[in-house]
Amino acid sequence: MTETVSFRSSLSRCKNLVIKVGTAVLARNVGADCPAEFDGSVFLDLVQSVADLLAQGHRVSLVSSGAILSGMIGLGHRSRPRLLPEKQACAAVGQIELMARYKALFDARGIRIGQLLLTADDCRRRQRFLNARNTVLALLKRGILPIINENDTVSVDEIKLGDNDNLSSLVINLVGADLLLLLSDVDGIFTSDPKRDPTATRIPTLSEGAPEFTSLATGAGKGVGTGGIATKLAAASKAMALGVPAVIACGKVRGIVPRILAGEDLGTVFIPKQQQLSPKKHWMAFAPRPRGRILVDEGAARALQQGKKSLLPSGVIGAEGEFAMGDLVGILGPDNQEVARGLSNYSAVDVRRIQGARSSDIERILGRKDFDEVVHRDNMVVSRSQIVTKERS
Repeated sequence: MTETVSFRSSLSRCKNLVIKVGTAVLARNVGADCPAEFDGSVFLDLVQSVADLLAQGHRVSLVSSGAILSGMIGLGHRSRPRLLPEKQACAAVGQIELMARYKALFDARGIRIGQLLLTADDCRRRQRFLNARNTVLALLKRGILPIINENDTVSVDEIKLGDNDNLSSLVINLVGADLLLLLSDVDGIFTSDPKRDPTATRIPTLSEGAPEFTSLATGAGKGVGTGGIATKLAAASKAMALGVPAVIACGKVRGIVPRILAGEDLGTVFIPKQQQLSPKKHWMAFAPRPRGRILVDEGAARALQQGKKSLLPSGVIGAEGEFAMGDLVGILGPDNQEVARGLSNYSAVDVRRIQGARSSDIERILGRKDFDEVVHRDNMVVSRSQIVTKERS
């Protein structure tokens, strides 16, 4: 308990925050017979909390859902549209209205905002990811609050990030954040589903590698009762992989953000290990949907996982997809499970030509030799857990 209190008190020292707020927090009457609408008091509390943080010298990046709901309200939908074009139409109308709402509230407090709309393609292509980082950092340097959302107007399954929980875990890498706050309509992670089990209790802290965390992460625990909690748990796991603590808490609780930073026992805090991925390897591990896959034999898979070796062409048995030199690829073992991922030194066409060959034969086969390795270990990250590989399979 003492350790828990001590860690919560350390959150006050976090100065670069990513705050993610979900639609369920910003809305009321969701799922009711009457049309959904935004909860003005929640908006005001969130905006005032962010304004206070900025006045205290914090850096804040806000990942906000709500565009589709805003469009539903504006277009008179009583329920969420089922057809993708209708959802995208709602997002197109709603994103403007959502930002107008934020702009009016932040303008009244002398704070300028900037909007970033991202797709999975922006996050899985290294150069576009770095371009997005440069944009966000330029905004933060000028004291402008970035408000980030997935670009739902163009996102389809092939290019969709999945949800803003996932997006927020990538934004902490973009901005070099030291804390991720996931504001939801639940009070944290529970021992079981509190809606069904009156004896369910909130779990105040979870540490990476602890039995309780492993149970929840693999789906064996009862606390992950809905998909929304599952995605938040995955986002917290990705934050911890970067060495960043995360908190899942109820965004409808008044003053929730400053109260968490003040060390109050609210929500569930995720405590990372000391060892962590570099920002580049974190991007490799968690960027959505690599451009292709390289298939390797058992010996190569073992060498990558246990020996921290580079991937040589001799261990390659195939390549799937059409990727270019420098693209992010998944590396799959004989059981078709991802063992690692990294930046390929050769295109898919060239990988297929040199698969199974010695490095010394690359020049003879291709007429050139750019590298001895197909993927160098410095540009590779070994898959950390099934939570990562299953999410992208």
